[in-house]
Amino acid sequence: MTLTEEATAAEAPEKERWRPGGLELFVVLLLVVAVFSQQIASLASNYPGVQAGATIFVSIVVQALPFLALGVMLSGFITAFVPPSFWRKALPKNEALAVPVACASGVVLPGCECASVPVSGGLMARGVAPSAALTFLLAAPAINPVVLVSTYVAFPGQPEMTLARFVASFTTAVLMGWLWLRFGKTQWLRIPDRSHLVGDNKWHTFRLSAAHDFLHAGGFLVVGGLAAAVLNVAVPPSVLDSLASNPLTAILVMAVLAVVLCICSEADAFVAASFSQFPMTSKLVFLVVGPMVDLKLVALQGGTFGRRFVTRFAPATFIVATLTACIVGWFLL
Repeated sequence: MTLTEEATAAEAPEKERWRPGGLELFVVLLLVVAVFSQQIASLASNYPGVQAGATIFVSIVVQALPFLALGVMLSGFITAFVPPSFWRKALPKNEALAVPVACASGVVLPGCECASVPVSGGLMARGVAPSAALTFLLAAPAINPVVLVSTYVAFPGQPEMTLARFVASFTTAVLMGWLWLRFGKTQWLRIPDRSHLVGDNKWHTFRLSAAHDFLHAGGFLVVGGLAAAVLNVAVPPSVLDSLASNPLTAILVMAVLAVVLCICSEADAFVAASFSQFPMTSKLVFLVVGPMVDLKLVALQGGTFGRRFVTRFAPATFIVATLTACIVGWFLL
């Protein structure tokens, strides 16, 4: 080998070896649980409480996963194939009118809350008014078709819950957009960066975005399912009944749970339905608050737009979402 060939070989990058990532490990874990479900059930048979909790947890996850997967795939497709220039052309130049239009676009262009934060930041970076971009941030994960269908399935025979969720979420998103248009300041916002999810081509970007969002949302779904199972089994029924018997307490408890559990909007309806002791209006509060403000979103918004933004926007969203859900629930449920 000549000196030139040796130098070329030394400069050639080593071929990167494939290593399983978080998505692959998550899928393997689900397959292991599915294959050995009978063995796991037999181990828990001696502990009725554990068996009941496992049944609740599995039922929530199994029902929610198809909707979660579909929502993440749609979100990844939009991230990869819908150009940001589309929004500047589609939204009216009048910012007050652009807010409800951006909210309505959340119906036809869905996205999970994990993706809506960076997507809305990218829209701002490309000239979309912050009020419209923030409205889309709240609306896309709350009123998209996947979420509405999952809500309809989670509450069989109660279509009014799906309607109430749509009306309350749509109204909250529009109100927050107008509030930002009236009181918001551009110096509170910091433009985000999602460049690590941009691939070599559109399909690569789709895969990176979908895998990233599925891992984030799937992890929080598991946590939410476990929390719901524990609350239903470990907490005495008398405690839940006492909390649910008072309408004001029930609303506050479900609003706080929505913030703490951090469940993806494609799956939260199944968790809400599992709290059978609570009245419908408090469940509606859970479904409206969760996709718009929870601990995960607060962290994402703070890291994306800055602390000055999130300390103002998140509390205001919580208050508006809770009050709006209560009013809509009063009339429709």
